[in-house]
Amino acid sequence: MTGPALILVGPPGSGKSTVGRMAAERLGLEFRDFDDDIERVHGIHAGELVVKLGREKFQESEREILADLLPEFHGVLSLGGGTPTAPGVPELLEPYHVVFLDVDLDQLLKREGLVTLHPWLLPNPRAHLRELLNTRRPVYTAVAAATIPTSERTPEEVLADVLATMPVAS
Repeated sequence: MTGPALILVGPPGSGKSTVGRMAAERLGLEFRDFDDDIERVHGIHAGELVVKLGREKFQESEREILADLLPEFHGVLSLGGGTPTAPGVPELLEPYHVVFLDVDLDQLLKREGLVTLHPWLLPNPRAHLRELLNTRRPVYTAVAAATIPTSERTPEEVLADVLATMPVAS
């Protein structure tokens, strides 16, 4: 099958980029952060683009960029936190091995730099993150073949669990 060998989903700060880079290295594959693809296409950071375009147009763009990327990229792909919630994206992900990196609210709030990277969490990061997790967790679970907890765990421990979910090549 063409397309990514592994796609990681989860909220901002769940470890998608860290674990994704490690998984790509271990598997001998390229790593891509989907937010970088969005920035490359539009010329501005994904967070700024949401504000500029509005949520609906931003999600349309995410779906279009992802639809073009999936068949051509064979590696490890880390999706933006909201990407799986865009209309049409869950269907695009169906043929691929998707893993949800789950993290609890308290752990997210401890992740260094999360709020500065995602200023839309202000003025109340706890309330915003709680709502985000409550809204997105069912979507992440629905699109993923496996859910790996990341709270209170090292990236190496998470990586081992992620790699254990990989389908065995026949």
